Amino acid sequence: MSTPRTPDSSRTPDSSRTPEGPRGPGAPAAPSAPIRASRPWRATVLGSQAAELLRRPGRSLATATSLLIAAFVVFGAVMAQQILSATVIARFHGTPEAVSLVVTADDSEGSGAFDGSGDDDALDDARLAAIRKIPGIAEAVGRIDDGSPLGGSAVERYLRLSADPGSGELAEVRLTKGTYPSGRNRLAVNAQAAREYHLAPGSTLTLLRPEGEDGDGTREVKVRVTGIVRSTATEDTKPTGYASGPALTALLGASGYTAVDVRTDTRAAPADLAERIRRAVPGTQVRSGDEVRDEEAHQAVKEASDLLDLVAVFLVVAVGAAVLVATSTFRIVFARRVRQLALLRTIGATSRRLAAALVVEGAVVGLLAGALGTLAAWGCGRLVPALSGAFGGDLSAPAGLPLTEAVLTVLGTGLLAVLAVVSPSLSASRVSPLQALRTSASGDGGTGGLGRAALGLLCAAAAGLLALQGHHDLPEPGDTGYDPVTGLTLLVASGGLAFLALVLLGPRLVRPLLAALAVPLRRVGAAGRLAVAGVGGAPGRAASVSVVVALGACLIGSTLTCLSSLEAYDRYRQAVAAPADFALTSGDGKPLDGALASDLRAHRELADVTAFRTAEVVEGRLTATMADLDLSTLRSGVGLTARTGSLGHLAPGHVVVDAEHAHTLGVRAGDRVTLRFKDRPVHLTVAATLPGEGPYGANYFVPAGTLTRMGAATAPSMVVADAAQDGPDGRARAQRAVTATLTGPERGDGRVLAEGTDGQDSESDDLRTMATTVVLVLGLTVLVAVAGVATTASLTVVERTREFGLLRALGLGTGSVHRMVTAECALYGVLGGVLGLALGIPYSWLAVGIVETAAPFTLPTARLAAVFAALVLVTAAAGLLPALRAARTSPTVAVAQAE
Repeated sequence: MSTPRTPDSSRTPDSSRTPEGPRGPGAPAAPSAPIRASRPWRATVLGSQAAELLRRPGRSLATATSLLIAAFVVFGAVMAQQILSATVIARFHGTPEAVSLVVTADDSEGSGAFDGSGDDDALDDARLAAIRKIPGIAEAVGRIDDGSPLGGSAVERYLRLSADPGSGELAEVRLTKGTYPSGRNRLAVNAQAAREYHLAPGSTLTLLRPEGEDGDGTREVKVRVTGIVRSTATEDTKPTGYASGPALTALLGASGYTAVDVRTDTRAAPADLAERIRRAVPGTQVRSGDEVRDEEAHQAVKEASDLLDLVAVFLVVAVGAAVLVATSTFRIVFARRVRQLALLRTIGATSRRLAAALVVEGAVVGLLAGALGTLAAWGCGRLVPALSGAFGGDLSAPAGLPLTEAVLTVLGTGLLAVLAVVSPSLSASRVSPLQALRTSASGDGGTGGLGRAALGLLCAAAAGLLALQGHHDLPEPGDTGYDPVTGLTLLVASGGLAFLALVLLGPRLVRPLLAALAVPLRRVGAAGRLAVAGVGGAPGRAASVSVVVALGACLIGSTLTCLSSLEAYDRYRQAVAAPADFALTSGDGKPLDGALASDLRAHRELADVTAFRTAEVVEGRLTATMADLDLSTLRSGVGLTARTGSLGHLAPGHVVVDAEHAHTLGVRAGDRVTLRFKDRPVHLTVAATLPGEGPYGANYFVPAGTLTRMGAATAPSMVVADAAQDGPDGRARAQRAVTATLTGPERGDGRVLAEGTDGQDSESDDLRTMATTVVLVLGLTVLVAVAGVATTASLTVVERTREFGLLRALGLGTGSVHRMVTAECALYGVLGGVLGLALGIPYSWLAVGIVETAAPFTLPTARLAAVFAALVLVTAAAGLLPALRAARTSPTVAVAQAE
């Protein structure tokens, strides 16, 4: 018999009752807000992930390493731009500080352009005098920027000419020796002119000025150098002569000034004076001196920051590499928490909430990494000028923290983290609740599904088709109508698809590559075999890390290969543009004196004197130039190469053809060509074709005997010579020897051109500087890859603690475990290097053909081998610390671990 139960006031009230009254079967559920309000924050899905983040900050820091590096290099580029701008502005000197207003003619639009013809008379002496009479004008000086060829030498020389008062607050020069010119036909010259033209106070110069209505005549104007000056303008680096405005206008025969610099009275308002000047001198434009100085300084900053603009373009590659590394590390970290995520699914968490919580976690990690990277870059930016000063440099510190750029960098890093975490979070959120019973997960992902493989093959096929189209569209040497923009667009699209295919197919490529590359490593002992098995056992993880290494190897290898090919073509171009230091031709186009070459050889200051003939031949309906110049006798002939055939001994009846005419005729080495000379056919065999133009404008090169049999004149058309000694002094002595040889009534009308290689050397230096900068910036990609290797190795060591403990228990020593982990990291470099160079070399060949079809493809084997070795070494070095931790794993503790 049961006893009726009485209500117990200590128990929970009847759930069928609510504050509003009894709840029937169909009554709504009671509000649960009080229960949610009392729930601790760790009990929520997002709170549990935040708690995990706080519990293991080191793991989160490892995940954010690549993003931190990306934020550091991006904001570091911003700080470099700030330092460069501050330094250039601090050092730049253009318009003097005392200039309050700058007056120019309206049609010059403030450009300062003046041709010295006398047509631009808006700022002549009368108008300059009118400006000076305006009340409030303390000083006004006219400026002229012109120039003139110099006589007195067989070699062409040029002197810039500039009007300057020489003293006072508006002067742009300071006298260092002698006196400033004060009379007619007097000049002061800067140090550059004094050094290059061997001038001193008392020297005489001959200016060659145009004469006649059409300017086709030449008159000589003798001027005396009275002093040497130093310009305060930053950009004054060319030989220049200075005189006062009136003296220089009289010397040049000009009637106007380029501009007028005005210094105003301190009590006068510049805006009012500007309006008075416009009324007094109609047709003028008046700008403030500050505006002109700012424009000059910012133009100088823009010219100096061209390389930084190039750096900004390639920083995108480093940022993309950081996203790839971050994606891999997020995947590993989330895989370590698979049991926790499965338990959350067991108690009711949905996949959507799990994914959202993981994305928020990634965003927080990205924002923290962005903030730390930005602060580190800002600190380095403040430190660099101080360190530069300690070592004798002179860099200016930026004015302050560029707040807008800093905020954008932090937010951008957070966005990158979100992009990196989306895929791993979606994969992790789909974990089954039954996986709560498992102890761990590798997070490797295997080789991927069939869908991933199919997409990878599709990308590879598309990349191949685009590359084939680009190759099909490559022009032949000499085709001047080719537009490289389309080819470069196809190249970039094909390269992007090829890299995407590598990302998708990477896990399936790891094991076949290891089977071929790791044969020597398997033979060095147990550590080597275990390293190969460790990398091959996690192909997804190995591919995710190796692909980033491959990106750096591909881009650096391609850059070095393209640079080597373009350098080879640049040497050829220099050999064509300036095969010798001097080229002597007749001013009226007639043949030269036959004894000229022997007279030049008599001077010890000259070397490699060579005379050759030219003749006009007919090719179809066009005329071309044929020369009997022996290409192997030129000093710079080592830079000449053949595209087809050989430039060796040129046999009689054979010819070397330049690229344009070879393309027009459609011939290559071994083909026959028929030309016409004086209406007679000349049949020749092509011995070689050039990749570009021929020296001295010649299109065909034949032996001297062939040209003689054709009936060409015996007198030389041109004589070339080199300076016997290198350097400015040797060249100056050679110039004097040439000038002495050409004096006299028979050779006085001769003309000599000095075809030095200074301009070409400068272009070569620019090419090397640009390529070096690109390689250094792409090195940031390798740095991100190394950080990824180190992070992956560190997380792997934590994940494989039991494995290392078991190996230790089975007798593997600490040194072997250390070598095993280090070898695994080195294999990431091997895989990345092989994949990157295999992808980069064909694309660099295609890039060279698109950019400069005449450039011979040159493979820098030594440089590429050094890049490959460096990648293997740095990736191995990245695994040293994780290997040390793995080697210290205790066998007893590892075997006893449940996780």
